[in-house]
Amino acid sequence: MRKSLTALAVCLSAFGLAAPAQAELTGTLQKIKESGTITVGHRESSVPFSYLDADQKPIGYAMDLCAKVVDAVKSELKMPNLQVKYQAVTSQNRIPLMQNGTIDLECGSTTNSVARQQQVGFSVHYFITSVRMAVRKDSGIKDIGDLNGKPVATTTGTTSDALIKQNEKGKSIDVKNIYGKDHADSFLMVESGRAAAFVMDDILLAGLIANSKKPSDFAIVGPSLRDEPYGVMLRKDDAPFKAVVDKTLIGLMKSGEAEKLYTKWFMNPIPPRNVNLNFPMSPALKAAFASPSDKGVE
Repeated sequence: MRKSLTALAVCLSAFGLAAPAQAELTGTLQKIKESGTITVGHRESSVPFSYLDADQKPIGYAMDLCAKVVDAVKSELKMPNLQVKYQAVTSQNRIPLMQNGTIDLECGSTTNSVARQQQVGFSVHYFITSVRMAVRKDSGIKDIGDLNGKPVATTTGTTSDALIKQNEKGKSIDVKNIYGKDHADSFLMVESGRAAAFVMDDILLAGLIANSKKPSDFAIVGPSLRDEPYGVMLRKDDAPFKAVVDKTLIGLMKSGEAEKLYTKWFMNPIPPRNVNLNFPMSPALKAAFASPSDKGVE
């Protein structure tokens, strides 16, 4: 029987009818398979997306979503014992660390923009935020125009600082930009009085205020400078890996699991201080879950 099957295979091959060989892995999936490791980039202070708990372990909404992605990669590669490593990244180094292969996916609070798509790839969106500003309540600052002549903090490598000048009122004011190495550092500048405002995504500001020493001292004010979508950051032009990530996230959105994870992190007490952000899901995010997209903001 074995001889007959071998002869049949040779005959089929001769006529170009043999079944095609299994496609070889490429890109990130190949890298993970060969190394036996997947490296997850995470943030240290992007509450509640990706931050460190009391034991200095990365946790958060984005980390939970990415844990599901890692499970999907294990299944795709048939590697149940795949080693998972974690690498802290900042706003400034996250793109270079993706490009040079240090991390395989970044799970934090990274805006998917058209400009960034020239350097990296993104999954479908798992959050939609509005860029506003955090101030001390006793500062008297209510709007963009009130920032004239004042130092304004934002985080190095983020999209927020340029948005001030793009705003109609921002075009006629002069601000001094000062930069924090991460979001916690930027907020500390406002907390300590070194900056009059911290311009950043509203949900990140809410998390920082909620976890500050005296939350009642701060407020989120001003108009939305722009709505921005967050996605899992990937290497550019890596379709096979992106397909695994997107299929996983879309599955979570369609099943309702993503909404449950949202409720866990945005509508319930969270570590390390058991603060409830009480940040209901926006209509824009509900729409993003209903019709997943990876379109970058201009």
